[in-house]
Amino acid sequence: LYARNVGDFPITYSVRVRSATDSTAEQPVRPKRASGTLAGQESQRLMTLPETDEGAADGLSISCTWTIGSRNASHDDDHLYLLPYASGKSYRVIQGFDSTFSHSGVEQFAVDFRMSEGTPVHAARAGMVARVVESNDKGCWRDGCGQYANFIVVMHDDGTTGEYYHLQQNGSLVEVGERVEAGQEIGRSGNTGHTALPHLHFAVYKATQRALPQSVPVSFISADGVIFKPRRGHRYLAISSQNAGD
Repeated sequence: LYARNVGDFPITYSVRVRSATDSTAEQPVRPKRASGTLAGQESQRLMTLPETDEGAADGLSISCTWTIGSRNASHDDDHLYLLPYASGKSYRVIQGFDSTFSHSGVEQFAVDFRMSEGTPVHAARAGMVARVVESNDKGCWRDGCGQYANFIVVMHDDGTTGEYYHLQQNGSLVEVGERVEAGQEIGRSGNTGHTALPHLHFAVYKATQRALPQSVPVSFISADGVIFKPRRGHRYLAISSQNAGD
């Protein structure tokens, strides 16, 4: 059994192999597991699969999860992020860190900014564009609506990813493989995916050992100083990257 990354950016995977007879065996057989990180275009041999009575692996159940980024990434906690919109603008926070509505678990350190559809979205940190989805035109709040989200994923130099969600259809201004700088306009906000109203969902994620993304706490620089924990109902005035060190 091999794992192959067909993309150009690192991914973290977790594979589980279970025999079809495991559930009926007198002594349950523990599934075999393999996990790791694959660089772009890299392939790895994971394990040798046991033969079945037919001499093939047809009696095996194989499941796999993956997420973009390396499980060995270490977030630079000293980095100050720009707000993900144009300098001189401010937008109300409708969900901050640890929101009881939907920002818990994986999304614990995400921030939602109330934005009208078509509002310019700017990169909060420099990096390489690793994924772009912009073909969807639907937003809803039912289970399964997340599949309709348009988004941009930017891989930072420390291996974490900045992710911008709910963009409008054809709302990306960048392409996979493109280098973007902090403060650069990269897209247009929208109301696609699992959403109840137009807004921008922004968070920084790190891949876990189980190949799941986990948001990490970040600090933003604004005209009023450093924001360590964005507060619901607050509006923060964005500054340009040129002024971030003042």
